This record gives sequence, C-alpha cells and structure tokens, in this order.
Amino acid sequence: MEMGKKLLAAGQLADALSHFHAAVDGDPKNYMAYYRRATVFLAMGKSKSALPDLSRVIELKPDFTSARLQRGKLLLKQGKLDEAESDFKKVLKSNPSYKEEKEATSQLAKSDELQRLVAQAQQSYSSKDYATAAAQLDAIIETCVWDVTSREMRAECFIQMGEMGKAISDLKALSKLKNDNTQAFYRLSTIYYNLGDHEMSLNEVRECLKLDPDHKECFSHYKQVKKVNKQIQSAEELIREQRYEDAVSKYEAVIKTEPNVRQFSLLAKERICHALSQAQQGSRAVSVCSEVLQSDPENVNVLKDRAEAYVQDEQYEEAIKDYENAAKHSENDHQIKEGLERAQRLLKQSQRRDYYKILGVKRTAQKKEIIRAYRKLAQQWHPDNFQDPEEKKKAEKKFIDIAQAKEVLTDPEMRTKFDHGEDPMDPESQQGHHHPFNGGFHGFQGFNPFGSGPFNFKFNFN
Repeated sequence: MEMGKKLLAAGQLADALSHFHAAVDGDPKNYMAYYRRATVFLAMGKSKSALPDLSRVIELKPDFTSARLQRGKLLLKQGKLDEAESDFKKVLKSNPSYKEEKEATSQLAKSDELQRLVAQAQQSYSSKDYATAAAQLDAIIETCVWDVTSREMRAECFIQMGEMGKAISDLKALSKLKNDNTQAFYRLSTIYYNLGDHEMSLNEVRECLKLDPDHKECFSHYKQVKKVNKQIQSAEELIREQRYEDAVSKYEAVIKTEPNVRQFSLLAKERICHALSQAQQGSRAVSVCSEVLQSDPENVNVLKDRAEAYVQDEQYEEAIKDYENAAKHSENDHQIKEGLERAQRLLKQSQRRDYYKILGVKRTAQKKEIIRAYRKLAQQWHPDNFQDPEEKKKAEKKFIDIAQAKEVLTDPEMRTKFDHGEDPMDPESQQGHHHPFNGGFHGFQGFNPFGSGPFNFKFNFN
C-alpha cells in the first residue's frame, strides 16, 4: 500500500493503478485498497470507474466519511440528487472533521438549490417555454456535468428553439455519457440530415446501427441517407469529369429523392448552377443561380457562378455587380478579382460597338443589304418572341443594338461619322443632340424600327 501511495504522489498513475489492482485482488475486503484505487481513477479522470470502488469502500466501512463525501460529489455530477443528499446527510451525522462538515454542508445546500432548479426547468419545459427551460438547465448542467436527463431535456429545448449547433453538442455528449445510446445517434443523424450534411448524417446513423443492427428508425433513415449521399457523390464525380449535363440530371434526381429537406434542394440547385455555368449554358445558369440567391443572397460560390453566366450572356454590368457583391464577403478570393477585372474589360469592349458586326454585313454593304440584314435580325430578336424574363432581357438589349445599327448605317451622315471612328449613338460624343434610342428600350415608343416594307409588326413597348 505504501508503494502505491508513493507512486500516486509522484504522479505515476498507471503504475499506481496496477499496484492497487493487485492489492484489491490480494485482499477483496481491504477497503483502503479500494479507496486508493478510486483516488487514482479520479486523478485519471475516470470517474465512472471510481464510483463502484467508493461504493465498495462504504459497504465495507460505512463510517468512512471521506469516501462517502467523494461519492456524494460524484452522484451530484451525475444528477442523482436524492442519492447525493443522502450521502451528505450521513456524513454530517457521523462525527466528521471540521473540513468534512463544512464541505458536506456546502454540497447539501447546492443539492437543495439544484432540486429547486430541476423542478422549475421541468415546469418551463412542460409549458413549452424552451428558452427559460434551457437557461435553467444551463445552471443545472454547470454542476451536474454528467446528468443525462438534464442534457436530453436541454437538447430537446435547443431543437425546438432551432439552435441545432447547441443541440448537436449536447447529443454528442449524451452518446458518450450513456452506454448504447442509439437514440442520441439517431437524433444526431436526423439533425445533420435536415441541415443538409449528408456525410455527417451517414456517420452518425452508422454508429446507431453498430449498437443495434435491427434498430428500425436508424435502418430506415440509413437507407434514405445512403441513397442521397450516393447521388450527390455521383453528381460531384460527373462535375469533375466535366460531364455537366449528366451532373445536372443527377442533382435533379437528388431533389426528387428528398423533396422535403430544403437544404438538399438548395445544395442541388447551387451545384446545378455551377455545372450550367461551366457548360457555357449562361441563360439557364442565371435562372437557377438567381433562385438560390433569393434564399441565400450572400452565397459567394453562387454569386461567382452567376457572374460567369452573365459574362457568357454578355450581360457585363450584371456580372460586375455579382463579382463586387461576392468580394464583400470574400475579400482575398483571387478568382473573384480576376473575374471582376475580366468583366470590366469586356464591358468596356462591348461599349465600343461595331454596327457592321451587329448586323453581320461588310463595311462596303449597300443600304438595301443593310435593311435586309436588319429586318431578319429584328424579327429573330423581337422581345415579344421570348417568355423567360432573362431571355427577354437579353433580347431587348440585342433588339436595341440591331435597331441602332440600322439607324446609323442607313443614314449617310451618321454612317460617315461612324466610319471615321465616332459613335453617333454615344451620348457623350453627341452632347446637345437627341437620338430616339438614347432612352433605352422605352425610347422606341411611337417609332417603327422596321421602316417601310412588307414586314408589319405590332410593338408594345410600355
């Protein structure tokens, strides 16, 4: 025994534990051997192992107040308040030392206060006042750190309050505090799933099935999570392989597999947005990306993807807005910086319009050839031909460019100015002059951009 005490004093806990194991095996009724071993367990942070040894000490020597006081404190941490109070009261009745009496009295008062708090927390929980209950349970768990019941109740309060991060923290603690706690693993898995974290959900439900392979709730949930997880992994592999349309189809399947969890729909649409932008499907990408940004306006990845889609659609000003917005939330992202600079360059280039290129005619083209090219393109890009808002917006810009090109190239004076490097439709170079297109698309009111000829279109520009 003396050797064990020396080892314990020297901090050689593993050697001390081995020594007291041997002492207990050699003399199962040696209460001091049990007490010393319990002390080592406590020093090692193994309170669960210490508790049976302290109980054995009290069984062998009921008036051993130090062991009873230690057991009472451990029971208090476990939330077993009635048992803890019983130990503290017995200490006070067994002629304790002054120090033991003072500590037992203090612990008894703490236990009484905890009993009151437990009753209040249960009342608040029953009344569905989860915020108050959680605050009361905070005070309880501060002392009763291993109290399973209080943690279970607080976890449920957090779930009801939507504080999922805090609920996860309590449920993870519960999975360790309570042996074979399949319910904690199941709740963890369902929370992660509803947050859209399919990988963590799969990990937790697997832990449940390790404990009980026949657990009905866990097995049913496992099949669903596994299916969603497999679809997402397949979709990501398709993106890596640059098979973007296949990836879009796979993510659309994810939405069908799990239509009830909003986070999976958002994740799927975010990745569809990315795949479409990578596939140079600008208009489709803008539509899907915009849908995601309505729910998550600060999503940097989606802002970048939509910006790229806008560039593909030659909507450079919109692209610049998205890149600037993304930069606010991710200042050191080089991809954003490069994308913004590129969009700004393309905008500048686009503002130097080539009217011949717009109509697809040579610089030597005659007026009849210019009018013929104009009519064909105007018929093709008339905004009334498009229903999708993004497509219509693109068509309006294109239609105005076509009409402006016809206006310049069929007017000898304006065409001469343009051929000499001056843009007669540029307000900055034409100060004091008015052109019917300077007001944008609404500038067409009352004007038939097709002029005379066999084409008779009705325009509604309001």
